[in-house]
Amino acid sequence: MATATKVAAAPAAPTRPGRRRPLRWLPLAPATALLLLFLGGPIGYCVYIAFTDMQLTGAATTNFVGLDNFRRAFADDDFRNAVVLTLVFTFLSSLIGQNTLGLALATAMRRASKPIRTLTGSIVIAAWVVPEIVAGFLLYAFFRREGTLNAVLDWLHLPSQNWLYTLPILAVSFANVWRGTAFSMLVYSAALSEIPQEINEAAEVDGASGPRRFWHVTLPMIRRSIGTNLMLNTLQTLSVFGLIWAMTRGGPGNRSQTLPVFMYDQAFNKSLIGYGTAVALLLLLVGAVFSVVYLRLMREEV
Repeated sequence: MATATKVAAAPAAPTRPGRRRPLRWLPLAPATALLLLFLGGPIGYCVYIAFTDMQLTGAATTNFVGLDNFRRAFADDDFRNAVVLTLVFTFLSSLIGQNTLGLALATAMRRASKPIRTLTGSIVIAAWVVPEIVAGFLLYAFFRREGTLNAVLDWLHLPSQNWLYTLPILAVSFANVWRGTAFSMLVYSAALSEIPQEINEAAEVDGASGPRRFWHVTLPMIRRSIGTNLMLNTLQTLSVFGLIWAMTRGGPGNRSQTLPVFMYDQAFNKSLIGYGTAVALLLLLVGAVFSVVYLRLMREEV
């Protein structure tokens, strides 16, 4: 009786990963090329301009000046004033205003009835979707000497004032809070909805009061959402220009002139493109510092 012989199948030749790896990136090549052309190219050109004395008018040639624009910025009292006002504007309108009010609205809306949630959400989101320049004119009409706020104060027999002249940085900070709180509210509403109800119920059974549950249970569980919201809000607030320009144009004097407004004034009103671009790079550096701090805080696990 003949026995059938079994022929072992030869193992497949191993594929060399080095040959297939370039093909893996081939579909991304067009997108990468477009990013380098339309994003990397302008950024690189701006970096070049920041080290030159380029002007819109009055100069026939452009010369490389090294770090002179940056030295000029740090020696400029107006630049230092713009840095301080930018930090004040960011702290008041983003870190405190939008973040705190958004969290408060999201927490309150969880316990409100459906009609109240719908009405509140519609009003807050409507302020968010209004274009920045339109919001600036609306808040200008609200804060101006003959505006809505003073009309209400006069009707209540309370003292009124020209808010855009006496407290301009507070006025534009309030305007940014009014316009941008909806984003924080939506972020925190989504984060709070992910917290299991059983955890709050267990804490309540253990005798924890409402404020203690919020501080020791709710906030730690949405810590990463808080960090993400703070980072996005801070970066957005650092670049606010149209709102301030429509309300005060950085005035009176330079009392509401944040870095974006100062940069625009130097680059286009005074035609100092090189100096204005150097200020823009410093503003980018400030945003990068905030981003690194937030990312390091978010890296730690709860």
